[in-house]
Amino acid sequence: MLVLGCYDQALQESFNIALFSRPRVLRPILSKKAGFKMKISTKIDFNFNRINRIESLDQLAELLFPQNRNHQKLFLAIFVELKYADKQFLPSLRWIATRYNLSKRVLETVRAKMRRLGLIDHVSRFNKRYGYREGWVYSNRFARSALRLTELLNKFREVKDSRQEAKDRDLLKLF
Repeated sequence: MLVLGCYDQALQESFNIALFSRPRVLRPILSKKAGFKMKISTKIDFNFNRINRIESLDQLAELLFPQNRNHQKLFLAIFVELKYADKQFLPSLRWIATRYNLSKRVLETVRAKMRRLGLIDHVSRFNKRYGYREGWVYSNRFARSALRLTELLNKFREVKDSRQEAKDRDLLKLF
């Protein structure tokens, strides 16, 4: 707490000053000049312009794992190792984290996100197609979902008849 009789110009430039009566007290409050930094979002941004500009795997990694270089690196490692594995099948992913000097916690985070997105899939040892071996493979779920979304958008844009128009307008009223 500062008790000052006059205003100091340097103090005013650096801080927002709050004046309180009885006794006259100046309390410095940090202003915008103090360097407060906004937290950058790590959410995936499926902007059509960004998707159209993607030309390589590193740009895809940046789209799926924004603002996290370790996650991007591990995504690329999993993707490339799976791509060049025998029959695109990996029995385990743990060795990838060790090989690229990243933690197993980061591996689990990236693996879980890739699986939720539908980029990779876990194969059970009861699967005849992969010779009853347990491991990881590429998945087509993400690609099929993107195609399905495209089909749905085209279907919803079609003008069919007056009954469909009435349904659409009633749906609008519900919201």
